[in-house]
Amino acid sequence: MQNSNETGFLNKMKQLFNPLLVPVLAIVTAVVVGGLIIYSVGGDPIKAYMGLIQGAFGSPKALSETAVWATPYIFAGLAVAVAFNGGLFNIGAEGQLALGAVTAALIGYALPGWLGVKTLPAYIHIPLAVGLGMLAGALWAAIPGALKAYTGGHEVINTIMMNYIALNITSYLLNGPMKDHDPLNVSARTPEIAMNARIPALFANPLLRVHWGFILALVIAALMWWMLWKTKLGFEIRTVGTNPDAAKYAGINVKRTIIITMAISGALAGLAGAIEVTALNYRHELGFSSGYGFDAIAIALLGKTNPFGVILASILFGAMRNGATRMQFLTQIPVDIISVIQALILLFVAADAIIRFIYRIRSREEKVVLTRGWNG
Repeated sequence: MQNSNETGFLNKMKQLFNPLLVPVLAIVTAVVVGGLIIYSVGGDPIKAYMGLIQGAFGSPKALSETAVWATPYIFAGLAVAVAFNGGLFNIGAEGQLALGAVTAALIGYALPGWLGVKTLPAYIHIPLAVGLGMLAGALWAAIPGALKAYTGGHEVINTIMMNYIALNITSYLLNGPMKDHDPLNVSARTPEIAMNARIPALFANPLLRVHWGFILALVIAALMWWMLWKTKLGFEIRTVGTNPDAAKYAGINVKRTIIITMAISGALAGLAGAIEVTALNYRHELGFSSGYGFDAIAIALLGKTNPFGVILASILFGAMRNGATRMQFLTQIPVDIISVIQALILLFVAADAIIRFIYRIRSREEKVVLTRGWNG
């Protein structure tokens, strides 16, 4: 009985850690290759990585800034991961995030004036700013979802095109109707949002900028996991993502599920932008979120489209972004090396055959073939 229990425990541990093996080895391999690149340009890889770790985790302020960087990555990574689970490739998180941010900023500074009041209670103003930012992202993503469902239009092409439209609309608004008209302002940005539209920081220390949005990101990740694996909707999303024909045969409304999946994905991306405005920057400024939506693709792949994996991948990316400045200060290595390492991680995760070849790891399909062959 004891042996049986031990075997069951070991099997559970294998099921838990086996999916993590390739991503972890991809990170290790990317770090090694990145170290070789640093060495080839005259840098000290050990010193560079020590600086990176110190900059990301070496003090309370460093930990706070890593969490600040990780927060939009978690939301945007979840957006891409949910779409992946539904068999969809949402390349439009960048545009959805921008629209979520600009909508939250508009509600944050203009809503009291529209209603003819000086201020709104925080328990009304914050949910409205964040919620309408989510709605903007959801509606923007639902458009390519509907095109995919009813016309077969490929979501990759459509979301890329929607990115251009969203980013140019945002640029027009920030340079025109929504521009801060402060005489000292020369930037394309909105006025600051009202005090009651701001999500507070976690700590009273002004040096620690980590805010309640980080906690919300962790909660939303847990909710997305529960939705995907414990609810009927999640089952339908995963079934459509695995085999739309089988899902249709089973009675699932495939078109509706595609649109809902894209809407949820867009809402999460919009939430990333809304939280950056209401909890951190207190306004929307052109270019503040550049790259978040595209980094989210790498984060979702590294996290194996699992919400908890997305959290870990987001913290890793946030740590690299936050620690890059300290690394540059200690070694004079350009911070662009961080983008190189991130690209290498994405390369090794996406082309996992490289990692399996280097470390002699058999895929599940290869194991099945070998088992069948062994059994005759």
